Amino acid sequence: MYKSTANHLTYDFKTLANLMAKASPPRSGDYLAGLAAVNNLERVAAQWALAELPLKHFLTEAVVPYENDEVTRLIIDDHDSDAFTAISHLTVGDFRNWLLSDQATTAALTAIAKGLTPEMVAAVSKIMRIQDLILVAKKCRVITKFRNTIGLENRFSTRLQPNHPTDNPAGVAASILDGLLYGCGDAVIGINPASDNLEATSRLLYLLHDVIERYQIPTQACVLAHVTTTLKAIEQGAPVDLVFQSIAGTQKANDSFGINLNLLAEAHQAALALGRGPIGSNCMYFETGQGSALSANAHEGLDQQTCEARAYAVARKFKPLLVNTVVGFIGPEYLYDGKQIMRAGLEDHFCGKLLGLPMGCDICYTNHAEADQDDMDLLLSAFAMAGGSFIMGVPGADDIMLNYQSTSFHDALYIRQVLGLKPAPEFEAWLQHHQIFNEHNQLRQNSEMPALFKPSVQRLKDIS
Repeated sequence: MYKSTANHLTYDFKTLANLMAKASPPRSGDYLAGLAAVNNLERVAAQWALAELPLKHFLTEAVVPYENDEVTRLIIDDHDSDAFTAISHLTVGDFRNWLLSDQATTAALTAIAKGLTPEMVAAVSKIMRIQDLILVAKKCRVITKFRNTIGLENRFSTRLQPNHPTDNPAGVAASILDGLLYGCGDAVIGINPASDNLEATSRLLYLLHDVIERYQIPTQACVLAHVTTTLKAIEQGAPVDLVFQSIAGTQKANDSFGINLNLLAEAHQAALALGRGPIGSNCMYFETGQGSALSANAHEGLDQQTCEARAYAVARKFKPLLVNTVVGFIGPEYLYDGKQIMRAGLEDHFCGKLLGLPMGCDICYTNHAEADQDDMDLLLSAFAMAGGSFIMGVPGADDIMLNYQSTSFHDALYIRQVLGLKPAPEFEAWLQHHQIFNEHNQLRQNSEMPALFKPSVQRLKDIS
C-alpha cells in the first residue's frame, strides 16, 4: 500500500497500478474505467507518492501479473540491468530532475534506454509539465533506416496517407501525386485499405511498388492490413516493404487484435528475409493509441497512458522503422478534447523516445470530439519542437475513408518552414533533383508540372 498526504488528508493507494492511475492527468477514458482520481487533491497526493517511489521498485511489482501476461514477461525478461545501473539509485522524482538536467545528454539518454521499463517512463511523465515533456524528448535521438533515413536532427518526415473509400487505384494515385508535389511521403507512403483482404492488399502493394520504382523515390511503402494478411501477401510474392500492425500494452488487448508476440516475430523475420531495404533493415510499422485496451475491455485495471507505454515494449522488441501514436483517433470517450489530446500526444512521444523508439504522431481528432484544427496546430507545433520524427500528410487534412481529421500536406510545409526542418536527406535530394523543392527546401514557384510526372497526370486525366 502507498500513502500520501495532501491538505491534511491521508490517501491510500492499494497497488502500484492504482497509484499510477490516480497520478495521471485527467482524461475521459480513465473516468470511464473508474480509475481516475476523484479530484485534484487526490491526484496531487498520488503524484507526490509516485515521485518518492524508487525506480527499482518497478522491477519488483508488476502492474499486470507476470504469469498472466506476455507483455509483462517481455518487459521483465528483456530488461537490461547494465543500462539501468546509471539511474538505479534514483526515485521517480529524482529521475525527472536528472532528465531535465544538463547531465541527461543525447548520449546519456541513448545509453539508458534499454534499462528503462514502460512503467518507469509512464510514471515520470505523470509528474512532468508539457514543457518538460518537450525538452526531454527533444534531447532523445532515434535513427532508423530502410530506403532512407528517419529521425536525423533537424529533419521532419511525413507519412503520405492516400486513403480512398473504395481503394480506387486512380483515386489513390492522384492523392499520392498531390502529396509528392508538396514534399510529403518520406516516412512512408502508407494506405489504410478499405477492404482488409488479400486481393485488395496485394493490388495496393503492387500499385505502391510501381510508383516507387517508376519514379525512383527513396521511400518505403506500406499497406496497413492485418499482419496475417500481409504474411499471406509475402507468401504469394507481393512486394512488401514494411509490415504493419496495431499493437497494445496487454496480452488481452493484443488477443483482441488477433496477434501475439510469436506472430509478430514471424512477420518480422518474413520481412527481413525479403531484404528490400537497400540502406537499412528496420521493416516494421506499428500504430498505437491511448484507450485501445480499454475499448477492448482488456486494460487489466491500468490507466490508459500506462497501457500505451507498455505497447512500446512490444514495438521495441522488433526494431521498427516507424511507431505512430494515433492520438485522437479512438474518440472523445478516451480523450475528450483538444487539451487532453495534446497532453496525450506529447506523453506518448516522450515515453516512446525515452524507450528508444522512432516516434511519430497522427495529430488528429474525430468529428464528435471537442477539438478543432486550432488544437491540432498547437499539438503539431509542440510535437515538432519536441523533435518528433513524422506526422501524417492527408489530402485536405480530411481522411475520406476513415472519416477523421488529421494533418494536411500544407501542415508539413508550415512546420518545416517555421522551424527550419528538412525532409529525410535522400528524399530531400530527390525533391530538389526533380525541381519539386528548390535548394532552400521551399516549394517550387512555377506552375508547370515537373517533367517526371507529366505522363502520369495525362494517364489520370484519361482514366477520369
